[in-house]
Amino acid sequence: MTGTLRTTLPTTRSTPLDPPPELGRIREQEPLARLEYADGHLGWLVTSYELTREVLADNRFSNRAELQRFPFEIGGQVVPPQPPAKPGMFISMDPPDHTKYRRLLTGQFTVRRMNLLRPRIERIVADHLVAMREHGSPVDLVPTFARPVPSLVICEILGVPYEDRAEFQQNTDRMLRLDRTFDEIMAAFARIEEFVADLVRRKRVSPGDDMLSGLLESGELTDEEVANMGVLLLVAGHETTANMLAIGTFTLLRNPDQLAAVKADPSLVDNAVEELMRFLTIIQFGTSRTALEDVELAGQVVRAGDSVIISTPAANRDPHRFERPDELDVHRPASGHVGFGHGIHQCLGQQLARIEMRAGFGGLFREFPDLELAVPAEEVPMRTDMSIYGVHSLPVAFS
Repeated sequence: MTGTLRTTLPTTRSTPLDPPPELGRIREQEPLARLEYADGHLGWLVTSYELTREVLADNRFSNRAELQRFPFEIGGQVVPPQPPAKPGMFISMDPPDHTKYRRLLTGQFTVRRMNLLRPRIERIVADHLVAMREHGSPVDLVPTFARPVPSLVICEILGVPYEDRAEFQQNTDRMLRLDRTFDEIMAAFARIEEFVADLVRRKRVSPGDDMLSGLLESGELTDEEVANMGVLLLVAGHETTANMLAIGTFTLLRNPDQLAAVKADPSLVDNAVEELMRFLTIIQFGTSRTALEDVELAGQVVRAGDSVIISTPAANRDPHRFERPDELDVHRPASGHVGFGHGIHQCLGQQLARIEMRAGFGGLFREFPDLELAVPAEEVPMRTDMSIYGVHSLPVAFS
């Protein structure tokens, strides 16, 4: 029977590389449970793999910004209702608006186009590994490798001056924090919006050979639409992959048998990337949807207006889908996880992220085969205070 369990969203981890254990207990008891929101709303929590894919593929569940509720307070505040998404902010839209904007970008992120970028990405990785070697041991992997590699890649794709990276990275960090007030978070987001809007205004006058200039020259979008699409791509393009490179390295160093397998057979890197995406699921609280109409789900009726949190970390650890889900296994068949989401909102840049991670992990352990933690594992600061999980820093040593 489902719908009898009533809970709040579990957010406390017992171990740094595993989601809150309460999620697993909820999944086994009731994969569709009632969820108490911070504003008093009684919605739903999805924790199974099967239901996760079902909800994310169902257009009766909306991703529109003005329908969203937050399941917990942020910075000690209940998050107030939000206005509809601004033009171009397609991640917070439903079809047909979402379809319009995504269509204009889909061709830019095909497997073929991303593979054409592979040599440049591998060059960026190699350059930063040289810089790490020149810096000497020990070194913090986050600012020297994990963050700059995807940041430089997305800056080159969009046409963002890399010398301006400190400004948007600092504001992105503020925007993703859970211990800031909602007003502080929105102020940081507004500064990112203005940064990109100013860049778009300059590109309108002096276009370059980059994606933002191409979107402007298409004639299908206003400057505001291009700027807002640019904000989404810029933030997602460096923040998620940067955290995966850092926490993925930490995870492999803490699982020496799995790291040894990758070193012994470099062809396992592709599998390792998919397994790390499954095992870690760095969007640590999952994603949210709102029912547009009454929907029967797992024997219950989710009413129109009900909010639903889909716990992708719990889904990716579902034993009904993945054998020994709480173990990292780089030999596991590399398919089926929902680390990149599912349905029409599945991550647009997933092929780019894969190439960056394959080049990043492969190059890192090839160049530094004796890489190890420079501090005890328990001293590595985890991003429990951020909506995207990872490590704040990762001191490593090498000979």
